[in-house]
Amino acid sequence: MVARGLEGVVAGTTRLSSIIDGTLAYVGIEIDELAAEASYEEVVYLLYYGELPTREQLAALQQQLAVQRALPDGVVQLLARAPQAVPMDLLRTAVSALAWYEEDPNTVAREAAVAKGLRLVAQVPTIVATIARLRRGLEPVVPPVDEMSTARAFLRTLHDREPSELEVEAMNKILVLHADHEFNASTFTARVVAATLADMHAAVTAAIAALKGPLHGGANAAVMQMLEEIGTLDQVEPYIKEKLARKERIMGFGHRVYKGEDPRAKWLRDLSRRLGEARGDLRWYELSVAIADVMAREKGLFPNVDFYAASVYHYLGIEKELMTPVFAASRISGWTAHILEQQADNRLIRPRAEYVGSTNRHYVPIDQRG
Repeated sequence: MVARGLEGVVAGTTRLSSIIDGTLAYVGIEIDELAAEASYEEVVYLLYYGELPTREQLAALQQQLAVQRALPDGVVQLLARAPQAVPMDLLRTAVSALAWYEEDPNTVAREAAVAKGLRLVAQVPTIVATIARLRRGLEPVVPPVDEMSTARAFLRTLHDREPSELEVEAMNKILVLHADHEFNASTFTARVVAATLADMHAAVTAAIAALKGPLHGGANAAVMQMLEEIGTLDQVEPYIKEKLARKERIMGFGHRVYKGEDPRAKWLRDLSRRLGEARGDLRWYELSVAIADVMAREKGLFPNVDFYAASVYHYLGIEKELMTPVFAASRISGWTAHILEQQADNRLIRPRAEYVGSTNRHYVPIDQRG
């Protein structure tokens, strides 16, 4: 029997993340513990090396990431000369272009691949911030080399100002919550490409292409679009019910592997409320809660990670077209860790297909056709 969309099919093994009985864990540590306590850099180390770092190991990784955040001038110039393209397309192109500046871009040797992976972990947030600033007609900001927090460095590079502690906390939690999620579409894409022994940048470029779709990473931007269309609380119920009556998808609800609420959603819901309170503008949070109430009542569906992420990104000053690239700025850690895991015990991923087309046909010379 064919499993449409490979639903329920176990396509490989991993030590990086798991979803068991609705509980997400990275290398055996539940996401609630990591969201409550961990820095993003600790999660990067955990995904790469299988253990939480000591103070010395964490400091070394933070320093390694900090000094590698800046982009090659050629990549900045490439982005500056690009037309007003979709930000995910610009991100995809910029990551591919970064391979030009690697000493040995095509090697899959472990030490070199780890170095390339961590360089991408450092550089992808800078690409996203650079795209955001260029779209607004602003000069790119060179990321600080003395800032050990990826979350703070990203916000400083994005807005050219010192972020508040709440903003840094929110950005750090976003990075932690989005870092990995088993064999999701973009991660599986990365592993398929890596399994051919293609290079790190090729596999990540393919993952970005997969993340772009509205049924995957693009859902957060679609949620923000919906919030803007609804506008006011009194319009929530008629808007949602009308869409449901037309059998249209409500973005940000339901998940292939969760029967109840996505375990990451509650953290983002809380951040949306706190950021809204800090800004004196709870509109987007309140709209989101109202939509979630209607969906639970009408369809028995619960928010996934993308739903409350939209309002959190908005409160952080991230326009909706940049929301999916920011998702990528976190998931780059999981993608590269999965690529390394695939390379370490590789077998070409080549499934079969059940043929459902015509059979027993023959070639007809062109003069005898029709």
